[in-house]
Amino acid sequence: MMAGMRWIESLEAALQAFRDRSVETVDPDVSARVRALLEEVRSGGDDAVLAITERLDGVRPDTLAVPKEQVEAAREAIPADLAAAIELAASRVRAYYQRQPAGGFLDQQPGGLLGQLVRPLQRVGCYVPGGTAPLFSSVLMSAVPAQVAGVPEIVVATPPRSDGTVAPEILFAASLLGIDEVYRMGGAQAVAAMAFGTASVRPVDKVVGPGNRYVVAAKREVFGRVGVESLPGPTETLVLADDSAQVRHVVADLLAQAEHLGAQPVLVTPSRRLAQAVESALPDAIADLPTASAARESVDERGVIVVVRDLAEGMRVANAYAPEHLCLLVNEPWAWVPEVENAGGVFVGEHSMEALGDYLAGPSHVMPTSGTARYASFVNLRDFQKVIPLVALGPAVIAEVGPAAALMARAEGLEAHARAIEARLPKA
Repeated sequence: MMAGMRWIESLEAALQAFRDRSVETVDPDVSARVRALLEEVRSGGDDAVLAITERLDGVRPDTLAVPKEQVEAAREAIPADLAAAIELAASRVRAYYQRQPAGGFLDQQPGGLLGQLVRPLQRVGCYVPGGTAPLFSSVLMSAVPAQVAGVPEIVVATPPRSDGTVAPEILFAASLLGIDEVYRMGGAQAVAAMAFGTASVRPVDKVVGPGNRYVVAAKREVFGRVGVESLPGPTETLVLADDSAQVRHVVADLLAQAEHLGAQPVLVTPSRRLAQAVESALPDAIADLPTASAARESVDERGVIVVVRDLAEGMRVANAYAPEHLCLLVNEPWAWVPEVENAGGVFVGEHSMEALGDYLAGPSHVMPTSGTARYASFVNLRDFQKVIPLVALGPAVIAEVGPAAALMARAEGLEAHARAIEARLPKA
C-alpha cells in the first residue's frame, strides 16, 4: 500500500520547504569509516585495495588492472545492437561537447597584451558505479568531455562483479573511447587509490563520476589533494506541468528518476486535476517495475506535489528548489526557458524526456544535485581544464597605470608591492 506523495498547496509553504535545501550532511559513522579506508589504502597500497575489495565486495581479483586484451575483446561479449547504441551515444556526446568553446583568448591592447591560457588536466580518474547495475553510460558521460577538453590520460575504476570480472558493457564503453586503463576497484578504496596512488595505480589530478555515499564521502575527504567535479547526492527531478501535459508523461518522467535509490520526484503544477490524476496513476505504474521497491520508497518518503496558482509561481518554486533536472511539460515551454535561473539541466517539452538525457541526448548526465545548481554546473569542458591568466605589458602601460597601482598597494600596507611597481616607472 503506497502512502503517496506529500502535498504542498501554497507558494509560501513551498518556498519555505525548499529554502534550506542543501547538500546532504555525511553521516559521521560513514565519514569515520571512509577516513579509515583512505588511510588503509594510503599506507597499504595495492594489497590494501585488494583486501578491502575482498572484505566489502566478496571477491579478490588477481590484479587491480583489467588485462588490456579483455578490454579490447569486450565488444564480442555484448549484443550487437547494444554496442551500436553505445557507439551512437558516444558520438552524440562528443558532438555536443565539440560545440563548447575550448580555448582562451589573447587581447592585444595599446602597449601590452592580456589573455587567458587554457590547459587540460593531465590525468583524470572516472569512477563508474557497478554494484547493483553496470552504469556503463557513466563512462561516456565523464570520459568524453574530458577527451574533448584535451586530457591525455583517462582511467576508469569500477567495482568487480562476484567472479572478479568487470561488466563487458563498461569495458566496451572504455575500449570504444580508446581507454585501456581500467581497474577492478570500487567504493572509497577506489577513490583513495586514484588520489594517493599505489604500485599499480598512478595518482590522478581529478576524480569525477557519481557513486554511493561512501564514494561521495571519500571524494570530500581527498579534495585538495586532487580535484573533484562535485559531491553528488541522490538524483532528483522536478516536473513543471500544466493541464496540457499528458498524465502518462508526467508519471513516466517522475518514475524515471524515482527508481534510483534515495531519489526525489517533485511535481509542480497549477492544475489540481493533473496533480490528482498523477497521484492516482502512480501505484499501477510502479507495480510492474523491476525497480518497484526503490521507486515506491522514493515516492512515499520524498515525493512532493506542489500546487501553485499559475506557472509564474511554479517557476519561482522551481528556481527555489534548484533541481538537478527541470522538465517543462507545459503548453508553451519555450516561453518559460528565459525564466530558468537554477537547474542542472532543462528538458523542454514532452519529447525532451530526461531519461533520454541520461544516455544520448548529448550533455553529460553528471549534474548538480541537492540544491547546488544555485552555483554549480553540469560536467563540461571546464571541469577538465585549467584557466591561466596571461599578462604581458609594456612600459607605456606601466607609466599609465603604475602610479595608481602603487597607491593602492600602500593603502593596503604593502610597501614592497608599491616599490616593485615604482621600480619600473620612468625616472622623473
